[in-house]
Amino acid sequence: MPDALADRRSSPRYNLIVAATLAESGSVTRISARTSDISRTGCYVDTLTPLAKGKTLRVILTRGDETFETEGKVTYVSAGLGMGIQFDQPVDAQQLAVLDSWLEKATPLR
Repeated sequence: MPDALADRRSSPRYNLIVAATLAESGSVTRISARTSDISRTGCYVDTLTPLAKGKTLRVILTRGDETFETEGKVTYVSAGLGMGIQFDQPVDAQQLAVLDSWLEKATPLR
C-alpha cells in the first residue's frame, strides 16, 4: 500500500531512532519517547500518549552527546502509537547542521 503522505512531504525520511523529549508549549507536560523516522522538516515519535493534533511543542532530540532542538507542531496522531511532528521553519542553521550530520549516516526510507 503506498504511503498516502509521501506526496505531501517536502523532504525524504530516514530510519533514525534517537531519544526525544517533547515539552508542550504553555504547559509543564513533558514526554520522553523516541523517534522512528526523521526528515529535515519533521519526525515521527513513538509514544503511547501522543499529544493532540495542532499542539505546539519544543522538540529536543538527543543522539550520543549531540542535541537537536527546535519548535514544532503535532500534525497527525496515531492513537496509542505515536505522532507526526512538523518542525517550525526555518530551523536554526546550527541546529539544522546537527540534524544533517545525523541524516548523512542514516538509511533512507523507501
